[in-house]
Amino acid sequence: MLDIKNDGVKQRLLDGYIGLEKESLRIDRQGFFARSKHPFGEDPYIVRDFCENQTEINTAVTQSVEEAMEQLKFHTIRIQKALAGLDEPEYLWPFSNPPYIRKEAEIPVARYEGDQIEKQHYRDYLSDRYGRYKMTFSGIHFNYSFDDELLYEDYLAKKYNSKKINSDNASVTVGKDSRTEFLRYKDQFYVDLAAKVQIYNWLIVAITAASPLLDSSYVEKGVFGKDVFNGMGSTRCSELGYWNMFTPILDYSDIDHYVDSILKYVEQGLIHSSAELYYPVRLKPAGKYNLEALKENGVSHIELRMIDLNPLTPWGIDERDVHFIKLLLGYLATTKKLLADAGEQVFAIQNTKNAAHYDLKTVNVITPDHRTLWVADAALEVLSDMKKFYRDIYNDDRIRNIDEYIDYQIAKFEDADNRYAWQVRKKFSDGFVEKGLTLCNERTECFRQENKKEKHTLRAG
Repeated sequence: MLDIKNDGVKQRLLDGYIGLEKESLRIDRQGFFARSKHPFGEDPYIVRDFCENQTEINTAVTQSVEEAMEQLKFHTIRIQKALAGLDEPEYLWPFSNPPYIRKEAEIPVARYEGDQIEKQHYRDYLSDRYGRYKMTFSGIHFNYSFDDELLYEDYLAKKYNSKKINSDNASVTVGKDSRTEFLRYKDQFYVDLAAKVQIYNWLIVAITAASPLLDSSYVEKGVFGKDVFNGMGSTRCSELGYWNMFTPILDYSDIDHYVDSILKYVEQGLIHSSAELYYPVRLKPAGKYNLEALKENGVSHIELRMIDLNPLTPWGIDERDVHFIKLLLGYLATTKKLLADAGEQVFAIQNTKNAAHYDLKTVNVITPDHRTLWVADAALEVLSDMKKFYRDIYNDDRIRNIDEYIDYQIAKFEDADNRYAWQVRKKFSDGFVEKGLTLCNERTECFRQENKKEKHTLRAG
């Protein structure tokens, strides 16, 4: 864990790098899946996920929440504008849960050719194993890496057993062996962090759940236009959602054991590859994600995969939630190492599924000290401790913003009407898809008008 008593660590704790990924379905104006080919070519920032019509925005790595959100907004607008200008205009569906589904065969698996054909084979495999219905869930992934200067400050302080080390001066004497030691320290830091985030990821599910409604066609073939409320605030994170057919148990001893514990499931044929491990938290290397690179090159960042699309904002996520998740990672990075044995991991997965429920005063979580609390009460306990933690280390302008971001989350558990799932159910019930289409139309109308003006200007020129 990071030593928060070290002044250098304290000052750099919130320095890091953020990247966001947002999945969304392209749909036609009647509320069915778009059947058109992915319209964004080889654009590195707008790719496909499982479905041909499932766009995925990948922002560049940024140094602030504000920069990441600006990129997310920029690419969302690009997509909306492009879809509004098609010969047959399409919408970008703003919910994690899909709209109308005629039948499984009309869920268009993404198509690849040539040297990318393996992507095609993998998607066909997923289609066979899990069915295409679950593959239509969409969400947001939060990628984060702590600044290496922060980690190096902590590494040196621990190595030389000093509360404060000037890393700029000390680095002059650091050789190849020390660089290797630092990379080992960094890998272990992220492995320990992943274990802690796994145990606390239920809190992120609880604050971002925003998908309480389904169309009846998801649960009954050929039956359209009826709302289904299944008692969940986030269907995709619940026991009804996107999970493996077994409960994975990972080894958080060190990076080698962590990788080997995933590889074991591949070798046993339980999963095709590491990409099929549907775990809320992943450790990832720089570049393409694979286990060999993770072991050989080390950890670049941590990925959180449990965030619902928030239809109440055009960008799919509220900026205050992004700030809060960053604060949660900083808080957990300074807490003591948690025991992440098989039993704790089973509890953690069940806590995640429980936190996906609609009413968080009817389901429990098991805390790390093995108490049983309502989800809402457990959340308030963690948030209160986070607030105290940051107030103890900062007494400057930063604390005002930090208090704001934590208070925003506290309000969700003090009054459930402040939670997104409750707001979405109230606003979109009695015609989930129809009301969703109205929202889509409102958000894309401005882009249609802008496209018309541009075409008129070109003709006039």
